[in-house]
Amino acid sequence: MLPDIRPPPAPSTSVLTLVRGRTGCLRNLMRGLARQSVRPRELVIAWMQPEPAPGLPDPGCPVRHLHVPGEPMPLAAAGNRAAEAAAGDLLIFLDVDCIPAAGLVGAYAAAASGAEGLFLGEVLYLPPEAGPDLDDAALDRLGRPHPARPPVPETGLRLEPDPGQLWGLSFALSARAWRSVGGMDEDFSGYGGEETDFAARLAATGLPTYWVAGARAYHQHHPVHVPPLQHFAPILANAARFRTRHGRWCLTYWLDQFRTAGLIDWDDDAPAIRVIRPPTAPEIAASRRPGALFS
Repeated sequence: MLPDIRPPPAPSTSVLTLVRGRTGCLRNLMRGLARQSVRPRELVIAWMQPEPAPGLPDPGCPVRHLHVPGEPMPLAAAGNRAAEAAAGDLLIFLDVDCIPAAGLVGAYAAAASGAEGLFLGEVLYLPPEAGPDLDDAALDRLGRPHPARPPVPETGLRLEPDPGQLWGLSFALSARAWRSVGGMDEDFSGYGGEETDFAARLAATGLPTYWVAGARAYHQHHPVHVPPLQHFAPILANAARFRTRHGRWCLTYWLDQFRTAGLIDWDDDAPAIRVIRPPTAPEIAASRRPGALFS
């Protein structure tokens, strides 16, 4: 008798997204899920606002709604509550601003069928004129990769030596791996750092990080601040918390921007960040760039 060489079954998948405002973006995300070549088992929405938005479209799968209170925006707590509620073997985190390409869920599921890891997907940033009704080919033509991100492989997986490449727009990992480190650290407050810390703790368990071909998403345009001065205080606090734990800095892309703006004295070897001065209200307002794709 020949041995059974059938591939292992694809894991069941839960797509998780965190929402405060951004109702229009969420609707487009859900329409993108309805077009998936491989449907997820469920969509879990963690609402960081009092009530879910009305009139949401059918994403082609069951939807689970959670309320996660907290100020400032409780990103780590919302991610944890969503993961705890999810029923899938594979957790796919998708930022509310992202529209998944038709192959995203299938690509992540295929990756997880053959390897255990932290899986990263490509995100293309859309200009203001890109409408939600465009197909993937049109979105591919309009979308632009972030200049600070490496290219993804054309097929299969590519090992990523730097787990800090985890940005929260699109990534996946097994529920088992999530539980192994206790989820995200909810002491990271406000904007920035919780995902980098999470990736570092996963890497410390020996879990590899991979880029995944075909797990593409499209970031819907919204005005951004360059640099993100509206998040100045939490970025500094969370970067310092990360360095205390891991002995190195995170959020360096934004720390570099703050240093260039003359707001902080800092470099990669500095034991601490010295605040020269906080940004003024006019500076925060002036940093808002409606046409910019990247913060």
